[in-house]
Amino acid sequence: MTQHLLSIGDLSPAAVRGLVDLARRQRRVRRRARPLAGRTLLSFFQMPSLRTAVSFDVAMTSLGGSAIDYASERSPWAKGKESVEDVARVLSRYVDVVVLRMHGHDEVARFAANASVPVINGLTSREHPAQVLADLLTIEDALGRLAGVRVAYLGDALNNVTHSLLLAAPRAGFDLTVACPDDPAYAPDPGVLAAARAARFRGVRRVRLEVTDDPRAAARGADVVYTDSWMSYRIDPTLEARRIHDLTRYRVDAGVLAAAPDAVFMHPLPALRGKEVTADVIDGPRSVVFDQAENRLHMHRALLLDLLRPGPRAPRRSARG
Repeated sequence: MTQHLLSIGDLSPAAVRGLVDLARRQRRVRRRARPLAGRTLLSFFQMPSLRTAVSFDVAMTSLGGSAIDYASERSPWAKGKESVEDVARVLSRYVDVVVLRMHGHDEVARFAANASVPVINGLTSREHPAQVLADLLTIEDALGRLAGVRVAYLGDALNNVTHSLLLAAPRAGFDLTVACPDDPAYAPDPGVLAAARAARFRGVRRVRLEVTDDPRAAARGADVVYTDSWMSYRIDPTLEARRIHDLTRYRVDAGVLAAAPDAVFMHPLPALRGKEVTADVIDGPRSVVFDQAENRLHMHRALLLDLLRPGPRAPRRSARG
């Protein structure tokens, strides 16, 4: 694995497999050692968070480390008074790993390029890799496999979760059909889609990646039906009425699930019942959304263990002067 986790596109199939297996082992542990004792995690968040913030904090502290939550608006970086490069260099002197939750993916990449400690993408407008790695654990739990699984994603697909699912598919061997309006405002980023379609790995089955505007066709025969919020943090609230109008056809309801009679339902949360999904689906027997949420904790433990590689801590460089 690389020093950072910025994108699932940075991972090999073996790294993805290894993280899923490590997360499963972490879930089985009851009495924990303290392999990360003396290590500190900093969460630097520009946007609100429940699952990402709490699960990373619990993951770090349960492994013996400590966690600091830092709201970005308190930083000179957010006020344009300090460069991202300088912030990365300073924080690397204080902490052992940084989780960033920022609108701009490029800004997170710039931070990582200047950090000397591991950096984890805790969500950007482009990708949500830690979420989707945990989703792979959830899918394998529910279906017993990843290779050959058929996933249908419905709704707004210009979306960090959709992008990470697209990049995960050729690495884990599952097929993915995305159903969204035929409109650039809702379709996956063309660059991400092209990168996913171009990815080929020896020993991993060649996958099918499709985009359609027909939600029932996408769901037909799927093993997983997945959706996400129509009003993510990046969306201007004044667009809500227009987006509901455009996306209502893609709501996951009983009719959609009838086209996929053996499918489980997934959603990364938070969810708005009656908008992207109906209550009978998300609260029904085929929903695994709370398993998804729990698996975030186990995957985050796996990520921290993998990136920090417990052992003797390297000395920090001495300050000059």
